[in-house]
Amino acid sequence: MIRKDLRNIAIIAHVDHGKTTLVDQMLKQGGTFRTNQVVEERVMDSGALERERGITILAKNTSIHYNGVKINIVDTPGHADFSGEVERVLKMVSGVLILVDAAEGPMPQTRFVTQKALEMGLKLIIVVNKIDRPDARVNEVVDETLELLMDLNASDEQIDSPIVFCSGREGVSSLDASAHGTDLKPLFDTILEHFPPLELDETGPLQLLVSSIDYNDYVGRIGVGRIERGVAKQGAEVVVCNYNHPEVNLRGKLVNLYEIEGLERVPCESAQAGDIVCFSGLEKINIGDTVCAADHVEPVSFVKISDPTVEMTFSVNDSPFAGKEGKFVTTRHLRDRLYRELLRDVSLHVEDTDSTDSFRVKGRGEMHLSILIETMRREGYEFQVSAPKVLWKEIDGVRYEPVERLIVDVPESATGAVFEKMGVRKGELVHMSALGSRIRLEFLVPARGLFGYKSEFLTDTKGEGVMSSVFFEYQPYKGEIERRTTGSLVAFETGEAVTYGLFNAQGRGMLFIGPGTPVYEGMVVGYSPKDEDINVNVCKTKHLTNTRSSSSDEALRLIPPKKLSLEEALEFIGDDELMEVTPQNIRIRKRILDGELRAKARAKAKLS
Repeated sequence: MIRKDLRNIAIIAHVDHGKTTLVDQMLKQGGTFRTNQVVEERVMDSGALERERGITILAKNTSIHYNGVKINIVDTPGHADFSGEVERVLKMVSGVLILVDAAEGPMPQTRFVTQKALEMGLKLIIVVNKIDRPDARVNEVVDETLELLMDLNASDEQIDSPIVFCSGREGVSSLDASAHGTDLKPLFDTILEHFPPLELDETGPLQLLVSSIDYNDYVGRIGVGRIERGVAKQGAEVVVCNYNHPEVNLRGKLVNLYEIEGLERVPCESAQAGDIVCFSGLEKINIGDTVCAADHVEPVSFVKISDPTVEMTFSVNDSPFAGKEGKFVTTRHLRDRLYRELLRDVSLHVEDTDSTDSFRVKGRGEMHLSILIETMRREGYEFQVSAPKVLWKEIDGVRYEPVERLIVDVPESATGAVFEKMGVRKGELVHMSALGSRIRLEFLVPARGLFGYKSEFLTDTKGEGVMSSVFFEYQPYKGEIERRTTGSLVAFETGEAVTYGLFNAQGRGMLFIGPGTPVYEGMVVGYSPKDEDINVNVCKTKHLTNTRSSSSDEALRLIPPKKLSLEEALEFIGDDELMEVTPQNIRIRKRILDGELRAKARAKAKLS
């Protein structure tokens, strides 16, 4: 059977190249919204964190109808740390739109997601977006994209893919770089013409590959995937199996079945081969499982998700303020929440440790794990995390480490600072090109060399630099890299920070806290430009005499403290420090809170 009434496509691109904004316009012009309906921007970014940060974290499904054809669209994340999302959803589609910014051109994540699409033999449409940018260089970007395809060994057919020029913000497209266009009709027509109708077996036994998992408090786990063969019917008896795990064999029933119409899940009694559906009733369903007819168990092969490259230790909070601010604070709470995250996130790995209170959490990068930390914090969890570490590999007795492909766009005046910092971080320059008054530099740099670099990079480029990286490969160990050149200002006693104590401490470095902040012994309250920790007493008050009064503290002038964001705190913490995360606060503390014990441990480490 040939499904002429259906197309399944994904939109893939580098972060901030306009995928979600383009989908907004496709939904509007595809008739999903009424003409007078008020719709917020980036409607597909439904999560609070996604809306705040302007990034897509989870891949999402939607659909539109055009000329009697239903087009299922998967909007994918652009950030490298969420590329596991991209890898698995590509199994649901038969074609991809490769979106490229008309000014920036192909970036690291563009290369990564395009490579995955080429490996799976998917058809491509190249979409040059943001053609209305004043610094757009459309023809050069087209050439760069074709060079990228050739570099990735694309087939002749893939290199000859059609090119559409768009402005997602304005909702216009054109097949001619010099023409502006009036709507997205050229894009829709190209999708229908270039992506052929699916040829599927509707009469065979059911095969449904699960590519995504959702969760609902009322019905439990909800599987999302494409029907590879046969017909799915509500109430049908099925068997769950897995291509990579032959031991999986679960029997159950498709209790509820839904089709995706626009942004809604619409209940249906049956769905045909090629349809992307959601279903509930199979409580132990996982990503990569195949739902088969009960009398014909045959799993579908599933893509192998790339391994994590970074790990942190999540542990129960044991600071003096433990349990005061969080709703979920015990080992059981932390364990259940981390293992529940594995149901949705295929790139995440969680392992128990020798300690019952700690868990090793492995992910694709600092951003990947910081999003998990922030999500848990907002849900009411209280816990501690260690500094991020890279995951090593032992190959033929040689130690290998993950290396990232880093691309930076900077003003010419900032290139010296970037070269200097990359030299310290063992970065190797592989390409350099001029883009008008700016310079694009491409480095291969150890992943651990990028820890803590982002804030330095923004300072060095006066906020004008753009940097992005993606995993390249494992290479032999590059040698020692200094993690941090600053020391910590550590609270000397437990109490409440006062102006007089802070005034005396600010001469030692930059403070993170202001007056009235509760502190405890061993808590990091600032940083020192010296490469050593300094104990400070921020609770110290002025003694009263007949010539002085405590009210004179008001005359002391404090430098405004530097409030660290979650990402900045993760970049800052050293190997002997932990980050205490609660719904109300993010604190940095020493692993050993007692000052004397800390000094003994440091002396012992030097001797060994």
